[in-house]
Amino acid sequence: MKKIFASLLAVFALVSGARANTELVLDRFPYERVTDLAALQNGAKLFVNYCLNCHAAAFMRYNRLRDIGLTEKQIKENLLFATDKVGETMKVSMDAKDAKAWFGATPPDLTLVARSRASHAGSGADYLYTYLRSFYRDDARPTGWNNIVFPNVGMPHVLWELQGQRAAKFVEEQDPHDPAKKIHKFEGFEQLTDGKLKPPEFDSQMADLVAYLQWMGEPIQGQRVRIGVGVLIFLSIFFVIAWRLNAAFWKDVK
Repeated sequence: MKKIFASLLAVFALVSGARANTELVLDRFPYERVTDLAALQNGAKLFVNYCLNCHAAAFMRYNRLRDIGLTEKQIKENLLFATDKVGETMKVSMDAKDAKAWFGATPPDLTLVARSRASHAGSGADYLYTYLRSFYRDDARPTGWNNIVFPNVGMPHVLWELQGQRAAKFVEEQDPHDPAKKIHKFEGFEQLTDGKLKPPEFDSQMADLVAYLQWMGEPIQGQRVRIGVGVLIFLSIFFVIAWRLNAAFWKDVK
């Protein structure tokens, strides 16, 4: 219980630490990937290789990946780097004090990150899908990177080799609330160096990664939906039976 409470506090601190951006427009995440086993398997691979170095998923066990079609042998040979047993949780070996010194804050647990990021601007999956594709070079930052969705984020762009390096273009405009002030408005990205993947390919990879993060927040969500549909069908049939029985029992009563 203490671990769950601590994880929720870390996620809340991360959300509270982000600067509010009322004009933020999130890209729509392709939700069909959450039920695509191939996409989830690829997302799990990306998560283990790029995210699990710093971020833990302390409430997800490796053997749960069997629910997305992976065998225990595949998990051990391809995804099990931080521990020896598939029954262990997805923890990291990085010391929390070192992480805070390097990044300014301890990287939060990602088990529930997709659920915690939902807001009026869109779902948590929409947020993550936009965030992972919005890094740009910024020499003023300690890591050399910044993010349009989360300004001054402490996280570096760990996927830059896939996406390449980009610069953000801003224009100065009058503040609509105070004509005497100027504001910097984001106008777009400029590609500085090519990555290993073309932009559509990178977007597809990020969609798979976010699909896995969305699934990890509630691994039984697909089963829950199927059970819910079955219950509604049962209640509908039972209603018809009860209605006809009621009519039969009371047909002679005037």
